[in-house]
Amino acid sequence: MNHPIPLLFEDITEKDIVVIHGLISQKIDSGLNQDQLLLGIDPGKQIGLSVYYLGNEISSSFFISTDKLIEQVINILAELKAKQKIIKIGNGDMKMAKNIAELLNLKFCSNFEIEFVDERSTTLKIKNFNQRGKRDMLSAQFITQRNGYWRSVLPLSITG
Repeated sequence: MNHPIPLLFEDITEKDIVVIHGLISQKIDSGLNQDQLLLGIDPGKQIGLSVYYLGNEISSSFFISTDKLIEQVINILAELKAKQKIIKIGNGDMKMAKNIAELLNLKFCSNFEIEFVDERSTTLKIKNFNQRGKRDMLSAQFITQRNGYWRSVLPLSITG
């Protein structure tokens, strides 16, 4: 009698690739890493995003649309479980940074922390370096490593 072997990750095959990377990291995690989801955002004309989960970078990308960025960030926050969820946003374009924070607060119904980080010296000044958003992604990665002033964001369902 033949029994089909179930796929180990059958339930995740329809998910976003970043979430899949995170879920695989979760499955192979030794338990020694910090239970943290950390996202770095470099706001600007091209918006860099760096995602660290359980101490490992699982994604580096860039967006031209704030709406697409927010959609991606919310998907990541919703799908990956962590005791601490932190979003660090560079302060180079504070108007856009505050807009991103407000949109996340309005559209994501769970608590997380936001830090506005001094992003000076996170952008490399290399000629022709920003093909395919490389500079913005690298800046977002540097932003994840900085400390800034933070606030805890509670969902509107709690705060009214």
